[in-house]
Amino acid sequence: METLSMKDSKSRDLYGTASQIMPGGVNSPVRAFNAVGGNPVFMQSGKGCRMKDVDGNEYIDFVGSWGPLILGHAHPEVVRAIQQRAAEGTTFGAPTTVEVELAGAIHDAFPSMEMLRLVSSGTEATMSALRVARGFTGKNNILKFIGCYHGHHDSLLTAAGSGVATFDLPDSSGVPQNYTRNTISVVYNDMESLRRLPAEILEDTAAVILEPVAANMGLVPPAENFLAELRQFTLDHDILLIFDEVISGFRVSFGGAQEYFGIRPDITCLGKIVGGGMPLAAYGGRAEIMRVIAPLGPVYQAGTLSGNPVASAAGLATLTILKDRSLYETLNLRANKFFSALSKLVSGKQASLSTLGSMFTIFFRSAPPQNFAEAKECDTKAYSQLFWKLLEQGVYIAPSQFETNFVGMAHEENDLDQALSAFAKAL
Repeated sequence: METLSMKDSKSRDLYGTASQIMPGGVNSPVRAFNAVGGNPVFMQSGKGCRMKDVDGNEYIDFVGSWGPLILGHAHPEVVRAIQQRAAEGTTFGAPTTVEVELAGAIHDAFPSMEMLRLVSSGTEATMSALRVARGFTGKNNILKFIGCYHGHHDSLLTAAGSGVATFDLPDSSGVPQNYTRNTISVVYNDMESLRRLPAEILEDTAAVILEPVAANMGLVPPAENFLAELRQFTLDHDILLIFDEVISGFRVSFGGAQEYFGIRPDITCLGKIVGGGMPLAAYGGRAEIMRVIAPLGPVYQAGTLSGNPVASAAGLATLTILKDRSLYETLNLRANKFFSALSKLVSGKQASLSTLGSMFTIFFRSAPPQNFAEAKECDTKAYSQLFWKLLEQGVYIAPSQFETNFVGMAHEENDLDQALSAFAKAL
C-alpha cells in the first residue's frame, strides 16, 4: 500500500536528512512510525483541530501533540500570551510573577497539591516525585503498574514482570541493574498483585505510582473501585500514593482524575495541558512532604528553565480558559456523540472502542483490555492498516496501537462527522 510518506517528496526528503543527524530521524521514538510502518509525516502548521504537513496535506488531528492541545492548535489567547511574554524576555534564571500565578492556578484546580514545583517535562516531574517520596519516608522501594509509563528516567524503565510482581530488570540498554532493583511492577486493575507482595517489601516501599487513567498502553480506564481500594491499601501500609496525571490532568475534568474519581493522592504529577503546548510540568502534594525539597529540606531538585516565563504564560492562559467548567460539559457531550457513532462502526470488525471523557483508543481486540497483557493481544497489523487508510483520507490518529487519541474543544460537529466518514471507509 502506497503511503503519504512514500509519495510526498518533502516529508520523504526531510526524513532522509533527519536520519543522517538524528537517531532514527526523530527526537522521540514514536514519531518514527515504526509501530505502523512507513516513514513519518513532517508537520508544518496547525489551527484549531486541523494541521498541515510540509507537502500541504491537511488532517483532522486526534493526537493533539499527545494530549496538551485540548484547546486546539494555535489558540489565539494562548498565542497572544506567548508573544507578549516572549517580548519581555524569554528566561531569567530568577523568579517571575507569572510562575507564581500559574502555581496558584494549579493549586486551585488540584487542592491535593498544597505545595508544588514547576519543572520542564513529565519525566522530570515523576523523577522528582519519586525522589521526594523516598526522601520523605526514608524507604527505598517503588511500586509501579505494568504498562503505565512515567517517563524515561532510569528507575522506572523496567521490564514487565509476570502475574506475580518481581523486582524488575532494566527494560532499556544503558540502565544499570542496580538502578531498578528497588522498582517492583504489579498488574494494573488487579489489587491482588499488590496484596500478594511479601510484608518485607511493603515495609520498605516509599510510594505507589500509577496513571489513574492508563493512557500509554492505549486507553485503559481503572476498573470499578480499583483506585479507591488502592488508596486504602496505601494508607493501611503507610505508603505514599502518587498520581501521574500528566495526561489525565485537566483532561478528564478540570481537577483531573482525582476530582473525577474522588480520590486524593499524596503527590500529583502534571504535564501536557498544564503548559498549554509549551515544555512545562509540575509536581506537588501535601505540604509536609514537599517541605523536604531544597532549600527547605535535604532533597535536591533544580532546573534553570523550571517555571520558564514563556511556558508559564502559555499554561496560565490555557488554565484560565479551562476554568469555565461548562467547556468540559460541551466537550464530553460532543465526544460521547462521536464515540457512540464510532462504536457502531467498530462493532463486528474484530475491534473494540475504549473511551473515558474525551479520550479514546480503538483496540483490535474483541473487548477493551483491562491491563497491558491483554492490550498486547491486539492485532497491531490491523491497526497499522487503519492508521494509513485514515491518513490517506485526512484523519490523523496515534501512530501506535498502544497510545491514546483525544477529542478537543476545537473539534466541531462537522469535523467529527467528516472523521466518522473516514473511519467508515477505513474500518
